Amino acid sequence: MPESMIKEGILATDHTNADDQEEKKILFYHPIEIETNEKIRNVGLCEAIVQFTRTFCPSKPAKSLHTQKNRQFFHEPEESYWMVMVVRNPMVEKPNKDGKPPTVEYQEEEIIDSVYGSVLQQCYSMYKLFNGTFNRAFEAGGVELLIQKLEKFFYRYLQTLHLQSCDLLDVFGGISFFPLDKMTYLKIQSFVNRVEESMSLVKYTAFLYNDQLIWSGLEQEDMRILYKYLTTSLFPRHTEPELAGRDSPLRPEVAGNLFLTGPVNLKDPDAKFRFPRIIVNTEESYEELHLIVYKAMSAAVCFMVNATVDLSREFCEQLDGLVGPQLTLLASDICEQYNINRRSSGPEKEPQFKFIYFNHMNLAEKSTIHMRKTASVSLTSVHPDLMKILGDINCDFARIDEDEEIIVKAMTDYWVVGKKSDQRELYVILNQKNANLIEVNEEVKRLCATQFNNIFFLD
Repeated sequence: MPESMIKEGILATDHTNADDQEEKKILFYHPIEIETNEKIRNVGLCEAIVQFTRTFCPSKPAKSLHTQKNRQFFHEPEESYWMVMVVRNPMVEKPNKDGKPPTVEYQEEEIIDSVYGSVLQQCYSMYKLFNGTFNRAFEAGGVELLIQKLEKFFYRYLQTLHLQSCDLLDVFGGISFFPLDKMTYLKIQSFVNRVEESMSLVKYTAFLYNDQLIWSGLEQEDMRILYKYLTTSLFPRHTEPELAGRDSPLRPEVAGNLFLTGPVNLKDPDAKFRFPRIIVNTEESYEELHLIVYKAMSAAVCFMVNATVDLSREFCEQLDGLVGPQLTLLASDICEQYNINRRSSGPEKEPQFKFIYFNHMNLAEKSTIHMRKTASVSLTSVHPDLMKILGDINCDFARIDEDEEIIVKAMTDYWVVGKKSDQRELYVILNQKNANLIEVNEEVKRLCATQFNNIFFLD
């Protein structure tokens, strides 16, 4: 897959230790057409690197290996299971004089470890959401079942990875929350409570509007990966025109309510009532759930029901009858409230700054740099060189626990500011060519006062 820059993807276990069984250590290898001896050699090299680095720091083995042409990333998601991703370094061809072939130069510093290391961890989290842990599959059906699950999931999932679109937001893996006034939020909370009381089979509920989260009953880490699946995979496949309000002339058939998972049409006598299954709370109770996603206009609700229950046509019709009318009204209320707030805040001016904010405590993220962020597309309003500076600042923050601030003057005359304070991180890009350090610092303070007036940032 040259478009995604992935050269190899390897998943191996060291449960098998015999030298004549090296091939049995390999549970999954991409691309599949690689010769067996080369697979064994590459896995052996990865194993040697990990074991060698363990001699220096047993608790923290190698995370990445830099070479001229490639970058290797290592992740041990479960004991004795290793995931390895090999990524090609970007390259440029420089023409030579006298008709000689162009010289290839590899841009080794263009790849940021934290970004692609996070992508590898997300691969495991996404697998675990739909399949559970590696060890659970191994205990249930041996290595054969585990290989079967890995192949079924990763051959499809790797096709959706576009590493050139990955950036700082992939490091955070955060959740974008929809801003709401108290009354509308209480309406949504009341709606969720009524549905869970009326439909006792519903165990957890999550409410989203415009791809932003408003309410969730799931644990934070489970919601984090489910949110990523919804916003980068499920929702983009079912994009609908947004209803502007209750009086919108939008055609009813376009604005209709629908199940994004399960039956396409409830009135179809041949409709299938099969829903995707997700697995949450893997560290404790290990709950397997049906994932029902129901949408009305720009509002979407996820209902999670115990997977031991067989969901019937009657259940889906009851859910549709109960949720449909209420959700349509709620979606219109949210849209109208949002439009009122936008009008009251006055016309939007092009700001002198753009920012990314992330809160490690509640996983809240906000970006005015990204115009669109999906699995395959990352449309940013700034130059890639500035995005790389943001990534480098984030790597510096990760090395130390203390709060700190970093200010960088880019070659393009932009100022880039990183601020880390009390489990929160703020990255600001300022387009002020003639500003000095004091003026930049004052501008960032003004930004914190206007955009984050209820959040404490250390000066």
